[in-house]
Amino acid sequence: MANTTFSGPIRSENGFIGITKNSSTGAITENITFGNNGLVVAPVVLGDEDKTLTAADNGGRVNVIPAIGSNRTLTLPSPSAGLYFKFISGAGATEAQNIIISTGSNTNFYLGGVSHLDTNADNAAVYPNGSSNSKFTAVTFGPIDINILAKDSTNWYIWGNVLSVSPPTFGDQ
Repeated sequence: MANTTFSGPIRSENGFIGITKNSSTGAITENITFGNNGLVVAPVVLGDEDKTLTAADNGGRVNVIPAIGSNRTLTLPSPSAGLYFKFISGAGATEAQNIIISTGSNTNFYLGGVSHLDTNADNAAVYPNGSSNSKFTAVTFGPIDINILAKDSTNWYIWGNVLSVSPPTFGDQ
């Protein structure tokens, strides 16, 4: 379908969903959903378990990480340009555990960097190696605000802040 230009408002009773279509398979990926109130749909509160995220359920939404009982891994789906995830902490206190956000494969690595807001006052930027680091770990974290955006079908941009004593890390699978 071609682009369409409207001179008046567009109306929908049930919101809008932004999608991408795989040119070879025809598979549809939902990238972002706008609810019927004009805002991105409600946040997703993740459970206290390892989880494989999906574009439909977690993409374009704020994903809230609750208090966790042990280290947890969140695995991103295959990247598709424009697919976006946001993560915040909803724990209410500094975690004694780590949250790991994995791309699932060293061939789908992170680009960008994260600010470490150190509770010992020596703040620093933390960067992936730009060639294979596919796991981001927020170590015993307090408040976090992490954004992850698919650059293309291979790489993810990452940026945001982590408040903790120990700096976050990037590593391979």
